[in-house]
Amino acid sequence: MSETPINPAIIREAATWLMTLHGGEATEADQQAWQRWRSRSPEHQRAWLCAQKINNAFSDIPAELGMPVLDRPASYQQRRTALKALSLLLTAAPVAWLATRMPWEEWTAEYQTGTGEQRDVALSDGSRLMLNTASSIDVKFDASRRLVRLYTGEMLVNSGRDQLVPARPFLVQTRHGMLRALGTRFDVRQEGMRSHVAVFEGAVEVVPQKSEGKAVLLKAGQQCVFTAKGVEPVQKADGTLALWSQGVLVAEKMRLADFIDELARYRHGRLVCDPTVADQLVSGAFQLNDTDQVLFLLSKVLPVRVEKISRYWVTVTKA
Repeated sequence: MSETPINPAIIREAATWLMTLHGGEATEADQQAWQRWRSRSPEHQRAWLCAQKINNAFSDIPAELGMPVLDRPASYQQRRTALKALSLLLTAAPVAWLATRMPWEEWTAEYQTGTGEQRDVALSDGSRLMLNTASSIDVKFDASRRLVRLYTGEMLVNSGRDQLVPARPFLVQTRHGMLRALGTRFDVRQEGMRSHVAVFEGAVEVVPQKSEGKAVLLKAGQQCVFTAKGVEPVQKADGTLALWSQGVLVAEKMRLADFIDELARYRHGRLVCDPTVADQLVSGAFQLNDTDQVLFLLSKVLPVRVEKISRYWVTVTKA
């Protein structure tokens, strides 16, 4: 991979956007303008992720020692100073260091969705994929196989019958292993150190990356979690898992902390649950197209309140 330096002008723009979005006054129009700026070119994407990497690195340092990137400067001069400091950090960051940490595959993926976005993808063999929020995939069909690589997020797969003879296997690859669809409808989600698959029709073979080819067969109505090293015990599939494809999040006696983590996937910014209310239980069906309304409903049915530092920084805490 070429170690081409990022244009200094674009670096400064990235620094400006970082401060704008975390300054507590960003509007919906700001968010939309930032999204347009970020998608303008791969170099803009590189600069933005570099800014986030630098900012995240400083977020792990005690406030009295780190550079207060997220603190809104009290004056114009302080803002200029902070921008200059962040720009210098971005310029100085070693390209090789960034290359090992940047999700290049996600950026260049053939199909992608943003936060809160869902997308229906029709494939040439008649298969259909529904991508959930913040997901990215590549599709590679050749003479021997039909392969979908899931880099981030989640998708609902309806595999079609291959018209070629002999029929090519339909495969889904996550970072933890390979799934082989056997005339099926299933949901696959990749997160952290594991992947999750739930089968609703047909069957799916699960082959963890380091299992030496040993497959576990999941039948309709079954689900499991797998890592690169193996498959956890097979369980009964949760029939509500795929309702996200209809814009619905279903909870049945779910811990509030887990519910908030799930809701945060569909929302820009930072959404957290205070530990004092983490074990409250949530039940119901919630529309994902309006996460503000979901938070409002929570405050009405549970002893919690929603604290908004800004539109993009929200905490659910004790009422």
